[in-house]
Amino acid sequence: MATFGYGRVSTQDQTTDNQRLEIERAGYTIDYWFADEGVSGAVLAAQRPQFRDMLTKIRAGESLVVTKIDRLGRDAVDIQQTVKQFKALGVRVFVTQLGATDLTNSAGKMLLGMLAAFAEMERDLIVERTQAGLARARAQGCASAGHRKRARTTVRRFAGDSPPVRRSAQWRGPMESVGPA
Repeated sequence: MATFGYGRVSTQDQTTDNQRLEIERAGYTIDYWFADEGVSGAVLAAQRPQFRDMLTKIRAGESLVVTKIDRLGRDAVDIQQTVKQFKALGVRVFVTQLGATDLTNSAGKMLLGMLAAFAEMERDLIVERTQAGLARARAQGCASAGHRKRARTTVRRFAGDSPPVRRSAQWRGPMESVGPA
């Protein structure tokens, strides 16, 4: 039976190549590879384009391998529902970081519950740290903390028939006041 591999990265600047390599180094031969690039971990697994496509192709008796448990969903509930869905299809699910544990059997189910809770806690902590950093930046006077300004382009025409000239101004952050307020 076939072995499916799945990878996900949050930005287009990243690649899933290392995830596939990690799966292959763990001894799995990937027959079909699906990867969502530029898809946030906050998106439910079933709403990720490549994951959804994989769900239509994987069949009973086949296996799915991922590198980390958070590739199976956005939170503990989503991860558990995803694994239940694969179990109902007769698909075995493996996570390379967990060794050869099949998450669809009894021991795997217990392990999955604990690890999914830890994965969700880790994600919540990241969100909390990000929010705390943004709040601190705002308190220090950076009104636009968390919002990047995009380069603005203006078009000016000089006298005569010369073509438009584009000038870009890049936002460099808040200006410090000089002198008394």
